[in-house]
Amino acid sequence: MEQKKSDSEILAEIYRNAQLAITSISDIMPEVEEGGIREEIMREHEEYEKICSKAAKLALKYDVDLKEPSPIKKAMMWSAIKMGAASDNSSQNIAQMMIRGTVNGITSLKTSLTDGGDKLDPEVKKLLNELISVEEGFEKKLKRFL
Repeated sequence: MEQKKSDSEILAEIYRNAQLAITSISDIMPEVEEGGIREEIMREHEEYEKICSKAAKLALKYDVDLKEPSPIKKAMMWSAIKMGAASDNSSQNIAQMMIRGTVNGITSLKTSLTDGGDKLDPEVKKLLNELISVEEGFEKKLKRFL
């Protein structure tokens, strides 16, 4: 299979995906009151930080320049979160918003896995699969709050 995305592009996407998740969790936490979902979201935050750290280490090893998500993207996410929680900060609504973001991440990452092809660096592929697995687990756990 032809490689459509390079290892460095996929590594950058892994990092960006996890950074966006961390940012959105930070944005949504002030809106979360109920303990159970709050604990789950905080646990997810820790997992995304671990992924970012692993991606940063790989980036150093392969001399890849990782960039933070753009301020415009962050602002759009912040406003969507604030608008979404303004009238309803129930656990169910928070879980729905988190699930939408998680599913978008899974879709993007699985596309990158395909686009990476057979030539994808084993360490990059391992981290990509780890993030996909983590996000799929988050989706299942968040569905308990629906």
